[in-house]
Amino acid sequence: MVSTQAHTGASTDSDLSWGGAPYPVLVADAAGRLTRRNDAAGALLPRAVPGTPLVDAAPAWIADAHQALRFPGPRTVPETDGPWSGAIGGRRFEAHPSVRDDGSVVWWLVDDTDHQLAREALQTERKRTAFLAEASSALLSSLNLGRCMDVTAQMAAESLADAALVVAPARGRRLPVVTCLRGGVPSLAQEKADPEGVPGLAEALRGFPPVPSRWIDPAAAPRWMVPEGFGPVGSIVITPLPGHGVPAGALVLLRRTETVAFSEEEEVFARLFAARSGAAMSAARLYAEQSAITEVLMRDLLPPVLHHVSGIDFAGRYRPAGDHERIGGDFYDVHPATADGDASLVTLGDVCGKGLEAAVLTGKIRNTLHALLPLADDHERMLDVLNTTLLNSHTTRFATLVLASAKRRGSQVDLRLTSGGHPAPLIVRADGTVEEAGTRGTLIGAVPTISALTAAVSLAPGESCVLYTDGITEARGGPMGDVLFGDERLKRALSECAGMPAEGIAEHVHMLAAQWLGRGRHDDMAVVVISAPRTHRLSAVDGHTRGRYTA
Repeated sequence: MVSTQAHTGASTDSDLSWGGAPYPVLVADAAGRLTRRNDAAGALLPRAVPGTPLVDAAPAWIADAHQALRFPGPRTVPETDGPWSGAIGGRRFEAHPSVRDDGSVVWWLVDDTDHQLAREALQTERKRTAFLAEASSALLSSLNLGRCMDVTAQMAAESLADAALVVAPARGRRLPVVTCLRGGVPSLAQEKADPEGVPGLAEALRGFPPVPSRWIDPAAAPRWMVPEGFGPVGSIVITPLPGHGVPAGALVLLRRTETVAFSEEEEVFARLFAARSGAAMSAARLYAEQSAITEVLMRDLLPPVLHHVSGIDFAGRYRPAGDHERIGGDFYDVHPATADGDASLVTLGDVCGKGLEAAVLTGKIRNTLHALLPLADDHERMLDVLNTTLLNSHTTRFATLVLASAKRRGSQVDLRLTSGGHPAPLIVRADGTVEEAGTRGTLIGAVPTISALTAAVSLAPGESCVLYTDGITEARGGPMGDVLFGDERLKRALSECAGMPAEGIAEHVHMLAAQWLGRGRHDDMAVVVISAPRTHRLSAVDGHTRGRYTA
């Protein structure tokens, strides 16, 4: 290989082997006049005749290199000992100098076209790989469909075209279109357009099975497809955005007339980018759909907001086991009396386990209890029918449950309380005494035959009944971090709530349990408070809003 550094030393014509040298060779004296050439140089440079000034015999970049090598100073070529490079006849050559003792310079010309093309292709491939990696990172960082469309349009406009449009499948009679100019900000519009009127767009929007990109005549592009202020369109490519078995949309790339038209290689690269964008958009759309479905299904699983019903105060608090969850295995409901003289039914329960599976069974139990409301006067029968239903559902989970029928009688509230394997409700008297209701019973869904004992309790004005799940009493925390909250601590806390309204008691219990836990793990927690209002007038609208007490 010829050295890439200029070197000096004696050279003879025989050393140079002019006729047989594999590379074109030129020899120029210190004054810049061509003195020798070999046959390869003559074929490459017909004007390279000995005696001719180098500036006339060879391209300017060789003459400039010779001048810079012989006379250092201000020059038009980089300050280096070589090699210098430039174009000759559509090919790229490197000129390697060798300075002789007499001051002349031998210039070896090496065809570097293939190497240069390989280097440029490698550099281009590296840039494209980096771009695709950046695109994947940006697209996968969000499961928001609008954000994915914006990122797709903006990245395509910056790296693939002068402008880009991301067209989503039609919503009714309108196409959601995100448009972005190079250096601009993406903008969303709902275009009233027919995809069938644009060659290739309808096929791209259908997109499955995959269809190739379409190069369309710029004159055939509708007005909505060309961004305002874009100018004359030189070329347009429409490529599908393939999703997970369903089309995610179409990517439209536009270049101006002064920009080089899309090459087949660029079109293939655009499809690689579109594949990543389509996958991200499809995932975002599926996530949005599943979130909407989950929201609808979860709406019936969330505990209700309790209020003042039929002259009785109700309040509840719920905290799922996972801070990232909204539902779990604890539940409660209040079913208002349907007629004067009837009792309102309160249900509070705890399904074995936690998370989504427990929440599914919770939903089944709540729906079953709602269907059994005609039996609300007979707690034992309700629990027996529910027990049979769970046993026949082939589930391996069981539940604990407490039923409370509440009826206003004068200034008092009469309660009938029945436990199905659940902690007995606690009665908070006006003087701060806390009593445990005398009810007990069998787990629901565990054995074929159950038994239950119902307790009757009356609440005077200002007194309350607290129903809770064991997630509160079994909460581990405190100063040592692993101490149970416990039944006695709950009773002491409730004794301090004498005379408080239901809302205040529920909030107090919920707050104390949260403080005790700190950041520790815990089970689902639920509490419901039933209170007999004090003999004050309650201002409310139709008895169905959270009112305030007035003297």
